[in-house]
Amino acid sequence: MSELRYYIDFKSPAAYLSLLPTRTLAEQTQTNIIYLPYNTIQKPLPKQFANESKGETHIRVRAFARQAVHKKYAKLRNIPMHFRENPGATDIALAALLFVHQQLDDNAPIIARFVEAAFKTYWTTEADLNDASIVLDLLKKTQAPYTAFDVDDYLQKLAAHQLSAEEQGVIDTPCYQLNEQIFIGREHLPWISEILDKSQPNGGGNGVD
Repeated sequence: MSELRYYIDFKSPAAYLSLLPTRTLAEQTQTNIIYLPYNTIQKPLPKQFANESKGETHIRVRAFARQAVHKKYAKLRNIPMHFRENPGATDIALAALLFVHQQLDDNAPIIARFVEAAFKTYWTTEADLNDASIVLDLLKKTQAPYTAFDVDDYLQKLAAHQLSAEEQGVIDTPCYQLNEQIFIGREHLPWISEILDKSQPNGGGNGVD
C-alpha cells in the first residue's frame, strides 16, 4: 500500500480545507496518510490606514481575497469555518501530533481522530491550541496516549522536525510528499491521485477536487 506524507498546521485555513479531500483521495487510491506537523506563519488581516502605500494596499487586498476564497470553498463544502482576529499559535498541538506519532503506528486511526478534533476545535470554537491543558484534553477525548507527553521536550523535537521538513522542501501547508516528490497545496490532489492510481495493479480513474 502506498504512503502519502501530509504536512499540516491546525491554524492554516488551506490545510483545514484540504483534510476531507485528502482523506477521500486516500480511500480511493488505498493509500495510507502519514499526518505530520509543520508550523506555518498565519498573520491577522492587515488593517486599512488612511495613508497606506500602494504596496500596503496590495498586500491588504490580497489577504482579504485569499480569506474570501477560503470562506467560499468552506461554504460550498458545508465546512464550519470561523476566522479569528488573531490566528494565534498551535505549537503545543503540533508537538502533540509529533508525540502521538512516536507512540503509535503512522496510520493508526487515533492519529486521524486527533487531527480532525484539533482542526475542528480551532476553527469552530476558537480553542487555544497553544494551551497545554486544552491539547491534553484533546488527546484524552480522542483516546490518544497522553501520560508521557512532555510539552517542553516535544516542542524542541518539533523545532528539529521543522528544520528536517524544510530541508526536504516543505515550505507551507498543506504539503504532500509522495516518495521524493513535494506538492504544495490541495490543488495538486488530482495530480497526486493520478500518480497513485497509476501505481495500482489495476489503475483506474478516480478524481479528487
